[in-house]
Amino acid sequence: MHSDTILVTGAGGQLGTELVLALRKIYKTVIASDLKDGTPELKEGGDFVRLDVLYKNGLADFVKRFNINQIYHLAAILSATGEKNPEFAWRVNMKGLRNVLDVCAENGVKKLFFPSTIAVFGPTTPKVNTPQYTVMEPNTIYGISKQAGERWCDWYFQKRGLDVRSLRYPGLISYKTKAGGGTTDYAVDIFFEAAEKKKYECFLKHDTVLPMMYMPDAIRGTIEMMETPAEKITVRSGYNFAGCSFAPQDVAAEIKKIIPDFSISYKPDFRQSIAESWPQSIDDAVAQKDWGWKPEFDLSKMTKDMLANVSAIAHV
Repeated sequence: MHSDTILVTGAGGQLGTELVLALRKIYKTVIASDLKDGTPELKEGGDFVRLDVLYKNGLADFVKRFNINQIYHLAAILSATGEKNPEFAWRVNMKGLRNVLDVCAENGVKKLFFPSTIAVFGPTTPKVNTPQYTVMEPNTIYGISKQAGERWCDWYFQKRGLDVRSLRYPGLISYKTKAGGGTTDYAVDIFFEAAEKKKYECFLKHDTVLPMMYMPDAIRGTIEMMETPAEKITVRSGYNFAGCSFAPQDVAAEIKKIIPDFSISYKPDFRQSIAESWPQSIDDAVAQKDWGWKPEFDLSKMTKDMLANVSAIAHV
């Protein structure tokens, strides 16, 4: 096992929960942290601490005391939640990141991971096969804060020599943790509702295509990118990172192959306009070239795996 000591902030979220478990199979010491109490899963496999990334001195003391070598900074307010409370989202997403960047640069932390998002793109971005380098005019507080975060990360690499790395995540789909206030949450909720009630009311229109990724691919890709030698990493803002693209009607059709009497209805809400400002598909050729990224799950394979696992959970 690797000897680096890793700190994961925001570990209680959808991505953090599974990332911590995966990292603990590779690294001897992985400390999970969050403001809210940790799940039994996070606490049983290693250390869990309450940590507020907005409190820089406390974060710095912790990093020094435990000789933290790497930080995965996942603490953030997501898109739909951020639109309801923009001031709070900006503070958590921006000030939290700046604190982490400073603490890393000032205390010799070797490597930092910052999760970016497809929300850094906006209505003026090319929607199909969105390139790595393109127009970025995000129109959500989440996207604006993450785009600014990408620029800060690149600045700290250029000016402070910090080995900071980032991925622009699409919508993430997982059966282990419920989604946490994002515009792509339907693609998680639909599986739980299909298994439990055989029907689902979707908050996006039937033909709203968005980039998505199954969590096993996201976790594997994140760790592969972080394990890549620094000289191969050419992007210090955020790598385009793709899995598969689909609309609610597509996933509903796949579910019906397994649950024939499943039905879906549509009642678009404020998240529809957010979704329409985002890309439909992502060109991640740079990630493929730099560190050999390749997803394993398409929509069909993911649907089978999700329903099998969600059904197993429902019958426990």
